[in-house]
Amino acid sequence: MKIQNYWCCIALCIFFSISCSTTQKVVMDPVTVSANAPGANIYRGSYARLTDIIHTKLDLKFDWDSAYVKGKAFIQAKPWFYHTDSVTLNAKGFKIEQVALLLKDESLKPLKYTYDRKKLRISLDKVYTRDEKYTLYIQYVAMPDKLKVGEDINSSGDRGFYFINPRGKEADKPRQFWTQGETESNSAWFPTIDGPQEKMTQEISLTVPDSMVTLSNGILDFSSDNGDGTRTDTWRQEQPHSTYLTMVAAGRFDIVKDSWKGKEVSYYMEPAFAKNARLIFGKTPGMIEFFSNKTGVPYPWEKYSQIVVRDFQGGAMENTTATVLFERMNMTKEQYLDESYEDIISHELFHHWFGDLVTAESWANLPLNESFATYGEYLWNEHKYGRDHADQYGFKDLQTYLTSTQGKDVDVIRFDYADRDQMFDAVSYQKGGRILHMLRKTVGDEAFFKALNIYLTRNAYKTAEIADLRIAFEEVTGQDLNWFFNQWFLASGHPVLKIDTRYDAVAKKVIVSVVQQQDLSKVPLYRLPMAIDIYVSGNTERKEVVADKQSQSFSFDVPAEPELVNVDAEKYLLATKKAAKTLSQNIFQYTHAPLFMDRLEALQALEKMPAEKAARETMIKALDDKNWELRLRAVNFIPKLNDEEKAGLYDKVKSTAVNDGRSYVRAGAVAILKKVFQSRDNRAVLEKVQSDKAPSVQNALAEK
Repeated sequence: MKIQNYWCCIALCIFFSISCSTTQKVVMDPVTVSANAPGANIYRGSYARLTDIIHTKLDLKFDWDSAYVKGKAFIQAKPWFYHTDSVTLNAKGFKIEQVALLLKDESLKPLKYTYDRKKLRISLDKVYTRDEKYTLYIQYVAMPDKLKVGEDINSSGDRGFYFINPRGKEADKPRQFWTQGETESNSAWFPTIDGPQEKMTQEISLTVPDSMVTLSNGILDFSSDNGDGTRTDTWRQEQPHSTYLTMVAAGRFDIVKDSWKGKEVSYYMEPAFAKNARLIFGKTPGMIEFFSNKTGVPYPWEKYSQIVVRDFQGGAMENTTATVLFERMNMTKEQYLDESYEDIISHELFHHWFGDLVTAESWANLPLNESFATYGEYLWNEHKYGRDHADQYGFKDLQTYLTSTQGKDVDVIRFDYADRDQMFDAVSYQKGGRILHMLRKTVGDEAFFKALNIYLTRNAYKTAEIADLRIAFEEVTGQDLNWFFNQWFLASGHPVLKIDTRYDAVAKKVIVSVVQQQDLSKVPLYRLPMAIDIYVSGNTERKEVVADKQSQSFSFDVPAEPELVNVDAEKYLLATKKAAKTLSQNIFQYTHAPLFMDRLEALQALEKMPAEKAARETMIKALDDKNWELRLRAVNFIPKLNDEEKAGLYDKVKSTAVNDGRSYVRAGAVAILKKVFQSRDNRAVLEKVQSDKAPSVQNALAEK
């Protein structure tokens, strides 16, 4: 995951609309989705496979004063298919000291090469066939801090290797190093073929000061005390993974260890924060168990570590067995009350099936990694906290997509991006996650997870493209699903639906009309399976329909006029919907329809009717909604009530400020006490709230 862009969605989060400054969310640079210039003829396909790297062995030492990586690389490779007498590796801004062939007697045979600061082109000693392996030896110095933006790399975020406070001059910051390989930045610190299609096993030796702890992919094979104040740790990963997922890190960390079925699950944190490691990361073994059971594929790697570093480029990165996370994970118990970042943890973990075990074979197919990881958040929320909670965050994803792509939408799987970093956007993440949810609802849970199992097992430790996913689903369901994949994954945009409902009292029928209003010159005419729930005379009847025309009507016999006709009753369509409902219908929907989105839609409508007593009464009822975001909406609506209604809620607001289970709701109630009930004697309740350690509540108390 290109981590910085992923957390742009938090900047757009609509839930935390407390009038005072009670939220402290992660805010990253927003993603800009831009198309290529008109007429641009661009095709970004999979990279050609000329050489197959089988195994990479690295021996790394570090010049902290100069911020250099001194490396010796042993690269075992062979031709992919066609015989060849040369090999080309990515290597950014190196000083190349030696290039040789490692012979069977472990002697070195010098090889000729050319180097242009980006690519190392090596002439082999003979023509090799695809059945012949060879091992290259390359001695080099990598200088990531000296890479020139615009010449060697596209941006400062492409340096690959990051020394943090290398000379120890910043008293408030520890000395560390860590790497960030995605998309193609690991070639800034070791020579390789930098692309998602290249998979290898590896062994990495790191020589660091004795005071430091190291982490890399796989397991720690052995450590050697060098007798000079340094130690060499050797990490080995026996299962192949893509080169961009290789990582190393070092610094002063405490290691807190859990386990899952005998495999190490560990958390690397600075000593000052390690006491909270299990509070922050302690759900990880349960997540591993859940994802293993849900996919039918037991966690496929040797261990799972999470390390919190300083000055990371964004939120987190799913390096195989060794996820790197930003320093906001260094939380106090009080900060955890507001934000657990649990979605980051589940997202990066689910990547170890979707992205690490099975990797998108090209950046154009990136949604095979990121859409699934985003949907992994939903699956965990659904399992741990229930559908209502999961749907709340599913709605957040939908809104993030809709907000970020207004007027400039792109295909989910797209081969015409100008720069591969453009793929890391709300289309690949949030829209893709919502598409997977629709696919699940379309085929059913049993078929959905069976197809995922086939996709994962068939492509394990390999790469895949979108057709591989479709074929797995078609194999399970026995259906041709090109229609679904074509309209959702291989096209841009989304449906814009105008929904009207009318009752024919003479015929005793209810007629539902669905009009697709999207621009059909740019966006498909969609095939939309959906459920319609008809609430009439105390009963609910579900009708399954397919809307696949620009304008379409559905007619149903009913015994009387329905109280509510709930179109898209499962609330899974990725669409914008215009559906006019009366005051009574919205109130009925809030009180009778079962889902989070049902209640949210109703409250959104009722919020706009403050003059209606029945609307206000329903908003007051929402103060006790089971979902905290809806309770917060109700709290924020209180200023729109009349004086008598406000007065009747004073005790309720005081109780909410002290007792609500969610800190943001408590903070919202504190804000209301200070702004709406400022003339009351609030000293006792505010004194009680002083003991609430959540930062959002403390901010609300401090707000003037």
